Amino acid sequence: MRLFGRTNIDFMGQRKLWYTVSASVILIGLVSVFIKGVDYGIDFLGGTELIVHFNEPVGIGDVRTAMDAIGYGKAEIKTFGSTRDILVRTVEQGEGNTVGDRIRSGLAERFLQNPFIVLKEDKIGPKVGAELRRDALYAVIASLVAIWIYVGFRFKFIYGVGAVVALFHDVLVTLGIVSICDGLLNLEINQSMVAAFLTLVGLSVNDTVVIFDRIRENQKIFRSMPLKDLMNKSLNETLSRTIITSGTVFIVLAVLLMFGGEVNRGFAFALTIGIVTGTYSSIYIASAIALEWGMRGKGNAKLID
Repeated sequence: MRLFGRTNIDFMGQRKLWYTVSASVILIGLVSVFIKGVDYGIDFLGGTELIVHFNEPVGIGDVRTAMDAIGYGKAEIKTFGSTRDILVRTVEQGEGNTVGDRIRSGLAERFLQNPFIVLKEDKIGPKVGAELRRDALYAVIASLVAIWIYVGFRFKFIYGVGAVVALFHDVLVTLGIVSICDGLLNLEINQSMVAAFLTLVGLSVNDTVVIFDRIRENQKIFRSMPLKDLMNKSLNETLSRTIITSGTVFIVLAVLLMFGGEVNRGFAFALTIGIVTGTYSSIYIASAIALEWGMRGKGNAKLID
């Protein structure tokens, strides 16, 4: 099935413009990360987190007053989807469920006429949180190295470099946008978000490998064609497949983002951004890097054996 007819878009001729766009987006995102930071979930911070559901809407200020009364004035408090659902997070540590019990007691005393139920309670020790942060970083790095090795052996070294640079690009862009949109959408870096990053790495490299495979096939057929023209031809031939595959995933993620609730919002948002930037980077980062390397010599340099 082809979504488009025969296209003749000069993708590689526009690559330098898109280098500038990518660099600008990454720079803005990194500035946000370093200045504003990211909101770590309880998984990585350690402490106690409760999500409570009240019968009637409550104000953040009233919940803050209740936490001040029990000595947890520095607790993080925010709505969790509606004004009746409140998330309370504190880095305070205690034996067993001591901290959680104190939070429940404080809320019960403050809201005598507005009963509540605890929807979720998590307790993570600081040592476990630090280990999870470290393991999450190792998981992302290990996946990038494994992909580099695979693509390098499957095609050629420079293609592995292009694929990994594109994946770094995807992760940095997505992380930056998560940081920028954090305050608006209540996003946080937790284990679900890390799973989203690993998933987007897999989705992105899948599209990249399909494009590289078509380039290799065309190099065997059109041996005298200049490399830039051959890459444009390959990208145009795989364009329908790329749009159909990425588009169907995007639709599912958009529905999950809108209707999946607060718990799934971070995962769905990161993957929605990731599928867009992953499709883009397969063309303008991974393929473009391979082209730049090939054009260091002759315009029709053979990149894939």
